[in-house]
Amino acid sequence: MDSLKELDERHRRFVEERHWQKHQSPKNLVMALTGEVGELNELFMWLTTEESWKLTGDKKRAVAEELADVLIYLTRIADEMDIDLVAAAHEKCDLNERKYPVEAFQGNGKRPHEYKNEQE
Repeated sequence: MDSLKELDERHRRFVEERHWQKHQSPKNLVMALTGEVGELNELFMWLTTEESWKLTGDKKRAVAEELADVLIYLTRIADEMDIDLVAAAHEKCDLNERKYPVEAFQGNGKRPHEYKNEQE
């Protein structure tokens, strides 16, 4: 299994087999996603930037689990709303490439909000 579609189908079966469909509204899924992002955030809380790059062992496995939860909820929300998540992500990348052109950022260390402020 290596596609979001396969992952979503697997989790949809998981939900259906447990008769949890009634709980799978976009609202509920977004709330669950927010909780999982909070759990991911907790794993990085109080770490230095350097420490966050060097996670190993149980800490890295915990991050992988929380990232998986986040991904599962994202795919569930997209499925429930009939949104092609990969296509939407590509469309967003296209938008970002137009909004933040390479030549405006190469070699100057600007962050997106700094560029936006210049344009206003």
